[in-house]
Amino acid sequence: MSANRAEVPSYSADYWLGEFGRRLAAARLGRNWTQAHLAEEAGVSLATVRRLEAGHSVQLANWLRVLGALGLGAGLDQLIRPSAGDPHVELERARRLAKGRRRRASAPRRKGATPRGEWIWGEDA
Repeated sequence: MSANRAEVPSYSADYWLGEFGRRLAAARLGRNWTQAHLAEEAGVSLATVRRLEAGHSVQLANWLRVLGALGLGAGLDQLIRPSAGDPHVELERARRLAKGRRRRASAPRRKGATPRGEWIWGEDA
């Protein structure tokens, strides 16, 4: 390995799945949450949380949902860093961030309509 690269143990994927599962369970228990509560907060099934904590493979999107629910997603962008100073990388990152923001516009409301568009008695005009 080159001198400027961090030395990372080359454990197997099974090792890391088990290790991350144990860490995830510890984070959940530290919040005094049940597996069912975590599943509900993350929007995943209880079986998914059980699989994660047992060190089994699950979809990456589910991992991200669970990490987000536990408030552990902040450091994810540090896993694979963009090339520093590369304008193409920075432009693409800015585009992804802008694309991810939701923009909503509301339609003009009709007279007599509720916020859901429901009709109100006596508002026939």
